[in-house]
Amino acid sequence: MDEAGTERAGILDTLPDAILLVRKDGTIAYANSTAESLFGYSVEELLRLDLEMLIPDRLRAAHASHRADYFTEPTTRSMGLGLDLYALRKDGSEFPVDISLSYSGEIEDHAAVAAIRDITARRKVEEELHEARKTLEKAYAEISQLKDRLQAEAAYLREEIETDHLLREIVGSSTGLKGVFQLVDQVAPTDVTVLLLGETGTGKELIARAIHDSSPRREHPLIKVNCAALPDTLIESELFGHERGSFTGAAGQRKGRFELADGGTIFLDEIGDLPPGLQAKLLRVLQSGEFERLGSEKTMKADVRVISATNRNLEAAAADGSFRPDLYYRLKVFPIEVPPLRDRREDIPLLVWHFITTRQATLGRRIETIPRHAMERLVAYDWPGNVRELEHVIERALILSPGSTLMVEELVSVPGAAAPLRAGSSQQMVDAERAHILRVLRDCGWKVKGSGNAAERLGLNPSTLRSRMKKLGIERPTRG
Repeated sequence: MDEAGTERAGILDTLPDAILLVRKDGTIAYANSTAESLFGYSVEELLRLDLEMLIPDRLRAAHASHRADYFTEPTTRSMGLGLDLYALRKDGSEFPVDISLSYSGEIEDHAAVAAIRDITARRKVEEELHEARKTLEKAYAEISQLKDRLQAEAAYLREEIETDHLLREIVGSSTGLKGVFQLVDQVAPTDVTVLLLGETGTGKELIARAIHDSSPRREHPLIKVNCAALPDTLIESELFGHERGSFTGAAGQRKGRFELADGGTIFLDEIGDLPPGLQAKLLRVLQSGEFERLGSEKTMKADVRVISATNRNLEAAAADGSFRPDLYYRLKVFPIEVPPLRDRREDIPLLVWHFITTRQATLGRRIETIPRHAMERLVAYDWPGNVRELEHVIERALILSPGSTLMVEELVSVPGAAAPLRAGSSQQMVDAERAHILRVLRDCGWKVKGSGNAAERLGLNPSTLRSRMKKLGIERPTRG
């Protein structure tokens, strides 16, 4: 090699790429020092090898078919453009490479120059980026799904907030109500369907909430659907959702209540009013947990516990064919009868004071006493509208009572009384008032005045409360 050639070789040894001078027959005529360290061969060993010996077996056939193209005319091109190329070390290990072949037509013996770059580090970064991209895409999809669900749940909660809830807690200590509580305790830990039976206004929704709140599903939503409040054309969309354009006015996709309740509980109120066409679809959900959105053929699944309620005689409806018998038996796995208010009259004084204390502040009233004859009239009345009617009567009484005494005479007429006052009812009212004050005192840590005091909760002056406590024989228990 002349002086110029030696100088060029010295320059090539400084390059980060392996440089090979390859004859037309594939043998190696020159290798720089980088090729020596890259492939694990000495320069002398490399000069005795064919270029294909540095290529894994599975790639040699492809290389041979292309090799002749590199010597047809002066050119520079990347070998295997778009393919994953690998080179083979002396120890048999493979590593990813980029190969660029140059042929000028002027090099001795028609040789080409191969520049080979180890791209192991680059490939590792690309793979890490690819995995990171996949992880981000998966996370984005999950966030998108969660966002959709949260938006749907938020829309549902806004509807619920606008709904007039009858009670924020179940009030009462009657024998009939205690029996309901016992059944709730027994069924809540399970996943069986529950059918709540009873007249309108008895508080069936509150019982459904109590079952859900005492169940393993309490961290997930309780979704309510009133089957009687929606027209037949919309109830299917409300329950199972719809796709955009599935019916007139369906401007976008919407999740149904079963999707929103996934993992939680759905409360189907007034189930007896469910249209016949949807009874079969509900039965399918109860049997397999599967359904389709309106306008979609994709089957969806939801893990939902079903609690339903009705004031109708579903057994008679199943017998006359207006309600599917198989659905009826699926729904009534665990029936609970919620007693009407007239069957638990001893709860009426507690409910009266509950409604007074929860409503009077917003109405600008402060009721301190209820005349005995007024409470007797309330207890004797038959309450066809049950707790809901009682709530509305007390609310009207608060508005119409100008002073600190509740006036109800004009609101509960004597002809509406279902039965004469039972013996001992006056004592029952005293006991109910005493129990109510005791409960509030315990909740407030026996504070009669000050922040969070019982007098404020009861809507009484502290002096009035102390007077009532003395009259009822209520004393703060001594600490042992």
